Amino acid sequence: MNARRRPHISLSPRPGALRPARRAASRTALASVTALGALGLAACGTGQAGGDASDGVDVVASFYPMQFLAEEIGGEHVSVTSLVKPGIEPHDLELGPQQTASIGEADLVVYLKGFQPAVDEAVEQSGPTHVAETSAYTELREHGAHEHGAEEQGAHEHGEEEHDHGHGEEEHGHEGHDHGEGTLDPHVWLDPVKYAEMAEGVGKALAEADSDHASDYRSNAAELAGKLKALDTEFREGLKNRDTDTFVTTHAAFGYLAERYGLREESIAGLDPEAGPSGARMKELHEIVEHDGVGTVFFESAASDRTARTLADDLGLRTDVLDPVEGVTDASRGDDYLEIMRANLQALRKALGAG
Repeated sequence: MNARRRPHISLSPRPGALRPARRAASRTALASVTALGALGLAACGTGQAGGDASDGVDVVASFYPMQFLAEEIGGEHVSVTSLVKPGIEPHDLELGPQQTASIGEADLVVYLKGFQPAVDEAVEQSGPTHVAETSAYTELREHGAHEHGAEEQGAHEHGEEEHDHGHGEEEHGHEGHDHGEGTLDPHVWLDPVKYAEMAEGVGKALAEADSDHASDYRSNAAELAGKLKALDTEFREGLKNRDTDTFVTTHAAFGYLAERYGLREESIAGLDPEAGPSGARMKELHEIVEHDGVGTVFFESAASDRTARTLADDLGLRTDVLDPVEGVTDASRGDDYLEIMRANLQALRKALGAG
């Protein structure tokens, strides 16, 4: 397996409480004054594709799950810039002129269409040379505003036919990526199997953008896909013999995870994390909690837990964190996607009585 250094990650200045960025990989010393001068110009942010190879491929990632793919697959050959600072809600991203310019100048842009409208618009207007639009590498599904039923995993492979999601029947359209009620759910990275499909697609996109290192990208993508498939096995084994299939969250981000492992997500709000619940919805949740033996209400570490605690207090339930892995901060239960997802697994096991 190809040995890899950590890639450079360029971010806007972070708040003091957040994790430090990974240190940039050391640059190979250049022998001539001319070459050193060229490196200095590149460091000033020219962002030109096909520049000095020692600078690495300039990759812009729209938010953390895309950044993680670019880092792990690109390895020492890439310099990754995230458009979202840690601790900032990625749905609400507004791009400044410098960020918009960086999209057009990048060697590769890695993003998820439909999740951040500002990024979608900037990519369309800027026309970067190489784009990895990761929803194209898997199948997005339509999850309801509140209820995410699931079948057992045997029928959930990429490219399959439409199927019933148990709690309410829906037709699953596959056109458009609007992030709203009754539309395609963009939180696809929370399914390790689908995230592995996205990893393989990003590996191919990097190979096209930088053919000199294509074999490294293919190897690294295969390695990451293997780690994600191992994570899938951990979830499948870890969630066996559970007392209930139902879990309650503040934000309907876990539809893919629920679908993959035969669970049922009931969310206080819908796909929009800023949307508040109606009185009727809260009453319905009371009934679901009592009927399905739910003992925990999950909230997100980066969002307010007020509504979750209100429901929990009313019904005498516990609260815990289930992280949608939209970013990594000091509040996260892990340093990267894999660690945080394993923490999510342990939280689900406890809440569902698995073991």
